[in-house]
Amino acid sequence: MHIHQELDTSGLNCPLPILKTKKALSSMQSGEILRVRSTDPGASRDFQAFAKQTGHVLLENSASGQEFVFVLQRK
Repeated sequence: MHIHQELDTSGLNCPLPILKTKKALSSMQSGEILRVRSTDPGASRDFQAFAKQTGHVLLENSASGQEFVFVLQRK
């Protein structure tokens, strides 16, 4: 999988990771892939809801310790 852009939202709490993700996706082309790193414990739920509401595809949702990684494909 080719990652077109990466975004680190570590240290930020809701709603900032989603807002920064929304801004990053808006500058990308349809089909491009964004990887987001977050430390917000509620991010998993937030990113699932965000993908469902916006139509972007959540390709990956993983956790390693205190870090969460989300991979989204722009619709």
